[in-house]
Amino acid sequence: MTKIFTASVNRFAAGARAVFAPRHVIFHDGQSIRRIRLGGVSQSLAAGVAATVVAFAGYGAASATGDAAVAAGLAAPVQSEQRLATMERKLVRMQARVATIRETAEQHAARIEQRQALLAAALTGEGDEKKLALATLKLQPTDDRLAAYVVAPFGKLEQRQATLAGEATRQLQQRYAMATREIRKLGLRPDRIVKQSAAMGGPLIPAASAEATADLSADAQFRSLFMTWKKLDTLEQGVIAIPSVQPVQHLSFTSNFGIRSDPFRGSAAMHAGVDIPGPTGTPIYATADGIISHAERQGGYGNMVEINHGKGIATRYGHLSKIIVTANGRVRRGQIIGLMGSTGRSTGPHLHYEVRIDGHAVNPVPFLTTADYLLAAKDRSVGQIPVSATGPAAQDGL
Repeated sequence: MTKIFTASVNRFAAGARAVFAPRHVIFHDGQSIRRIRLGGVSQSLAAGVAATVVAFAGYGAASATGDAAVAAGLAAPVQSEQRLATMERKLVRMQARVATIRETAEQHAARIEQRQALLAAALTGEGDEKKLALATLKLQPTDDRLAAYVVAPFGKLEQRQATLAGEATRQLQQRYAMATREIRKLGLRPDRIVKQSAAMGGPLIPAASAEATADLSADAQFRSLFMTWKKLDTLEQGVIAIPSVQPVQHLSFTSNFGIRSDPFRGSAAMHAGVDIPGPTGTPIYATADGIISHAERQGGYGNMVEINHGKGIATRYGHLSKIIVTANGRVRRGQIIGLMGSTGRSTGPHLHYEVRIDGHAVNPVPFLTTADYLLAAKDRSVGQIPVSATGPAAQDGL
């Protein structure tokens, strides 16, 4: 579906370029040859001005004919002051009309570019929110017939954009629904990820003001596209707080989350994370963006790193042989934060990995097996990680 939509956008862009494609004109002034480039917008404005000039040329010719008739004595002379005043009024009206045509053409050309940027943002997920919001505003129809004639070629392009906007909105809504499903599979509520402050305020804007009426005049089709894009963009920006990559390159478990037999006492005990075995010195990676809240020895964890990812989500990495990061530092997803070891309450080299939400440990397996939730939503082949069945089972007493 996305490929079809992308192809449609590309065809539309090609059509837009074909109407007013950039052209090169060769000009010879008797001494040298010059090449002049005419851009698309320049051509559209030139077309409008040309149409205006043709219309007003007729008026000029008629006026010149009348003047010649007066000079030849074929028509009654008009007082010079009255004639001059009449011509000045007509000139003012002509200038105003030319300005209207130019402004109308510029508005339509700019709006097409703005809406094309919004359609591109729907495909790439990238765009400036403030600039994209301009694409939602309507263009008021002009009462000037000549101006309407000049901008008529834009009509088909604008209709095509509206069709593409509807398709883009449907695709973004599908992506948003897919994203929220994957977030719920991790035991999280989507509103946690896109949670907004309940604080309210701001200057009073009367309902009849220009700022308020601008929103009311928004084009429904493109406003729906913009709001859907903004909602999905906010969600995708929020998921950087979700642990969604592997803390080590090769995953296997020697101990799972939940009640188990303590490796030191043999009695039942709660295990707040998972144990991932590997050789001492194995690189350990941050599973999401965040701030280092702890990077030192911590009781039975041994050398431990804790990362605060925001949204009430944190991860812990225990029994490290070496800590590479420092407290209060910022880390990115996939960045090395330490090396695997067997410090603290441990039976051998391994990583004790925890995911905590609002201070409480949760099962990290869904986060590990889902990998990046957007990729998992597209590729349903992501499988379960097997518990290691080879070698001594390195565990901890946490």
